[in-house]
Amino acid sequence: MAPLTQYAALPYVEVPGGILVLVITSRGTGRWVIPKGWPKPRRTPAELAALEARQEAGVRGVVDPEPAGSFVYWKRLHLLAWTRCRVEVFPLLVDVQKLDWKEKPERRLNWCTPAEAAALVRERGLKALIRAFAEGRRRASEHSIQVRAAP
Repeated sequence: MAPLTQYAALPYVEVPGGILVLVITSRGTGRWVIPKGWPKPRRTPAELAALEARQEAGVRGVVDPEPAGSFVYWKRLHLLAWTRCRVEVFPLLVDVQKLDWKEKPERRLNWCTPAEAAALVRERGLKALIRAFAEGRRRASEHSIQVRAAP
C-alpha cells in the first residue's frame, strides 16, 4: 500500500551565524516533531503547511511554495492500526510568534540549532532533511556574501 500524504512546515528564523529551527512535541506521544497535517480541500500543500504551523506552534511567516524535501514515517492511527505516511516539508521563514494559539496547552516548543533539532527528532528522514536544509541555507548565505563582496 502506498503511503498516505501529509504536509509539514519547517519553521525557521535567521540569526547571526545561521538559523534556528522550531520543533514541537506531538500531542499523543510527546516526541519532538514539526507541525504537520492531512490534505484539506481548497488548500495548496504549502498553504496547509503554514496553517498547521499557526495552529500547532503559533507561528506565521513566509512559506516556500516548493518543498525542501520529504520523509516517510509510521503513524499510529489508533491502538491497533499503523500506516506509513510520506510528509512533504515546506520551509517557513517565521516573522511572528504568537503568545497564545489553538494548541498551546497541548504542546511544547523548542527553538534550536539544526544540529540540536536533528538530535531531538526520532524519524531518520526528518533528521536528514533538517541537516540538508540547514546546509543549503548556509551555502546560500555564503554565496550571497561572496557575490556582494565582489568588485
